[in-house]
Amino acid sequence: MFTVVTLITLAAGVGANTAVFSVLEGVMLKPLPYPQAGELVGVWHVAQAFHNADLNMAPSNYFLYREQNRTFQDIGIYNRDSVSVTGVSEPEQVAALDVTDGVLPILGIPPMLGRGFDRADCSKGSPDVVILTYGYWRRKFGGNRSVVGRTINVDARQRQIIGVMPERFHFLDWEDPGLVLPLQFDRNKTTLGQFSFEGVARLKAGMTLAQANADVGRMLPVVWDAFPAPPGFSVELFKQARVVANVRPLAQDVVGDVGKFLWVLMGSIGIVLLIACANVANLLLVRVEGRQQELAIRAALGASRRRLAGDLLLESVVIGVLGSVLGLGIAWVALRVLAAMNPSGLPRLHEIRIDSVVLVFNLVVSFIASLLFGSIPVLKYAGARMGTGLREGGRTLSQSRERHRARNGLVVVQVGLAVVLLICSGLMIRTFRALTHVNAGFSGADQVQTFHLTVPEAEVKDPEQTVHMQEAILHKLEAIPGVSSVSFAQSVPMDGNSWGDPVYARDRHYNEGELPIRRHKFVSPGLFQTLRIPLLAGRDFNWSDIYEKVPVAIVSENFAREYWHDPAGALGKQIRISSKDDWRQIVGVVGDVHDDGMSQDAPEITYWPAFMTHFESDPVSIRRSLVYAIRTPRAGSESLMNEVRQTVWSVDANLPLANVRVLDYYYNKSMARTSFTLVLLAIASGIALLLGTIGLYGVIAYSVTQRTREIGIRIAVGAQRSELTGMFVRQGVLLSCVGAVCGMIVAAGAMHLLRTLLFHVSPLDPLTYTLVCAGLIATCALASYIPSRAAATVNPVEALRAE
Repeated sequence: MFTVVTLITLAAGVGANTAVFSVLEGVMLKPLPYPQAGELVGVWHVAQAFHNADLNMAPSNYFLYREQNRTFQDIGIYNRDSVSVTGVSEPEQVAALDVTDGVLPILGIPPMLGRGFDRADCSKGSPDVVILTYGYWRRKFGGNRSVVGRTINVDARQRQIIGVMPERFHFLDWEDPGLVLPLQFDRNKTTLGQFSFEGVARLKAGMTLAQANADVGRMLPVVWDAFPAPPGFSVELFKQARVVANVRPLAQDVVGDVGKFLWVLMGSIGIVLLIACANVANLLLVRVEGRQQELAIRAALGASRRRLAGDLLLESVVIGVLGSVLGLGIAWVALRVLAAMNPSGLPRLHEIRIDSVVLVFNLVVSFIASLLFGSIPVLKYAGARMGTGLREGGRTLSQSRERHRARNGLVVVQVGLAVVLLICSGLMIRTFRALTHVNAGFSGADQVQTFHLTVPEAEVKDPEQTVHMQEAILHKLEAIPGVSSVSFAQSVPMDGNSWGDPVYARDRHYNEGELPIRRHKFVSPGLFQTLRIPLLAGRDFNWSDIYEKVPVAIVSENFAREYWHDPAGALGKQIRISSKDDWRQIVGVVGDVHDDGMSQDAPEITYWPAFMTHFESDPVSIRRSLVYAIRTPRAGSESLMNEVRQTVWSVDANLPLANVRVLDYYYNKSMARTSFTLVLLAIASGIALLLGTIGLYGVIAYSVTQRTREIGIRIAVGAQRSELTGMFVRQGVLLSCVGAVCGMIVAAGAMHLLRTLLFHVSPLDPLTYTLVCAGLIATCALASYIPSRAAATVNPVEALRAE
């Protein structure tokens, strides 16, 4: 039974650590799956004037960096895309990757069949070509190797297939695209701006990140002088943005901010292992105390201290190795469960596995754990005390306080570490509760069905005819049974598809270098009603605004309050983006929406009609890629989507639907990181609490059995049984109180690591600390009371006679 309990305790601690390390190694420590991945960097910028820490690449920057850099072997830019593929079974919207000719060679993965893109493919006016990814090639063409040279219809344009990527090709941590398309630019017509592309480069041998940042910083002023500003903007505007370089390891772009969360989790699971080791050490102390006479006899017969200590340590190592083997099985099961859960926001999930590095980690952890829990009984009993074992060995002696000290100390450590984890878990619970009480700005998300629809220019060229088609689809969707309202927009809340540009108000003075960046949304009439975003002042857009091209706009409440201090005060005011645009009158103010997730502040948003003229210096502005939103109790049902597909195809049979989601999906995704962290911390703290209370239970139970003679004497001289029970309960409560105080001190110092994971909760939240300590002490009191009841059942006559 001792072996079984010990192995289960160790397997839980080692298995949890192995599983979390597998995630940490797969996500953060393992190099990206490209040759010489350490040379790969992401090329970003920081616009210091408006505190933008992640300003992307623009075509103008790309051209100049490619031509004049001194630190890169090559540089390229890329972008996400979604394209319509027709002519291959039914219409399909396919995820695509747009790249310049250097991107695939930079990553070092050439096509398996055919060729990659060259400089000519990425020049404006070149023939349309495409590369297939392995999965799409297998799914659509059955792995036919003669596919190179054939054509497919992409966004109503014929593209020739020139290559197929190998199976091992995965682009960063993106969902595997089906197609790779060339980005085509005309350098002679390129202007400044359009920072909407991501950059990747490979460093030359021996070059460092510092040198690369200095090199890009050297070229930035040259960019502003080498290209003209877009119509309606000035070159001075770009200079005043104070753009600086931010070249960083490409792995950082893949991992994002998940690293801190994983290190916190690794630390939490490490605490669980320490508690498990303390628990096993307590078990070993009890076991070795029962073997004192055996060890003393062996010492008397000539066994050296080294030999006795080695035997005890060998037993601990054997137990540790067996526990690690069981823990490896637990880790394997845990990783399978993790893969099945497919948690949102965890990158490189397909690279998480038990490999040689994880096996070495498992072995090292088991060895360290063996030394941790094995050394305590060795240090306590493998020394001079063994020689006195025969003299002390009578059962007539009750346990001294000194002999309890080690076990009591281990219990205090267990309780203290459990308090740290329970406080972490409590703070995350408070964070989750705070997030759920934030008004998202929209409601009834579980009854809003969304899907993306793109009308390619090659399919319908005329902008106004495109809008008529989009409206016709909208009205036909309204006729589906159970649908109460339908609208469309360039994006829906929290889907990540939005961007910002300066927005200037006519009645406001701007200082030199001031860039009032605001979020943009392009919407149809009725969107606010469909999403239940409250209209606080004024009116919504109508279809007359759209077709008559009335220069109107709607703004969010925080935008209105920042400029005019009151939602109603914004009505009638005029705004625009560039000096070439028409001034647009604000006709409505709507509630704030947490567009970046529940843990982020609601951005200031300007809403524009989906079809306009003279916007961003373009004569006509239209959104061809849209998200339709349908409010209906049938949201999420396959029957609804079957009717939706037939309705859309009744207008145009070549329009595929993509990204079919209930709006609630984006809301839950914004909460996924917090909920996932909460679940894992709750599991870790639950295990810690269980192990801590079991350890305390064991100490009290063992103390009762070893003090049987003392208890018999106390009863014989008149002690009440309730007093004896209270004596042991007080011992347990005292140990738990000491552990709780130590745990709070440690937690207060360590909570700054969790600060970025918290939302509207202080790392020193008094309510959390109070509830955790009170709950833990109450649990420990119960754990002490159960074994202490045995003291009340001792028969004093039998206890004294047995002695």
